[in-house]
Amino acid sequence: MSTLNGKIAVVTGGGTGIGLATAKRLAELGATPILMARNLERLQEAAGQIPGARAIALDVTSDDSVREAFKEAGRVDILVNNAGIAASSPFLKTSLEEWRRIQAVNVEGVFRCTQAVLPDMIGGEYARIVNIASIAGLRGGMYIAAYNASKHALIGMTRSLAAEFARTGLTVNAVCPGYVDTPMAGQAIDTIMEKTGRSREEAIGVLAETNPQKRLIPTQDIAEAVAYFCMPAAGSTNGETIAVNGGQV
Repeated sequence: MSTLNGKIAVVTGGGTGIGLATAKRLAELGATPILMARNLERLQEAAGQIPGARAIALDVTSDDSVREAFKEAGRVDILVNNAGIAASSPFLKTSLEEWRRIQAVNVEGVFRCTQAVLPDMIGGEYARIVNIASIAGLRGGMYIAAYNASKHALIGMTRSLAAEFARTGLTVNAVCPGYVDTPMAGQAIDTIMEKTGRSREEAIGVLAETNPQKRLIPTQDIAEAVAYFCMPAAGSTNGETIAVNGGQV
């Protein structure tokens, strides 16, 4: 079913994981995806898997990079702010540099990309922004204060933008995944193995244990949630969050 025909969809962090799965799903629905991330070679390889997709290099922490990337992209109907990073450490061992590094990508990056598309979006006929947050944005968690803060900020930004631009036809929503089977989860698995001496299978089990379904979430499940927010039928869904976490409450 092609319900997004003619729509241009930018997906940041589009080369792997959630971003790539989302780009593929939006393409199945008729949209033309533009994949953006820092690694252009990886992006081009990913875009090659999707008919009609484009790859544009983007560093969300750079004003110049964001400006040039979205200038090259042209008109954008859908923006999926997926680029993000994660790290964990006890709060008293978290440096200000590390704190700022996480906010620079997860919060300021979304700020830059959203500002880049808003002027055209609020004057257009169709506009959707979907932010990939996290269940860490809905609750607290030990050793991830910097990451938690960034995702709480992202949900706050989502709700504020939804309210501010509600009368323009733009909707702004967020998806809050639990642990997803992505390279980012792989980093967490490596950290558990290094710090605890567990095997890879045991480390995966530690993450899966947080999900009542006892598994890592497939990227396709997150892509489906994003796709819902992008659909014409979701025009009255605004400022909302969908938690995709297997029932963890």
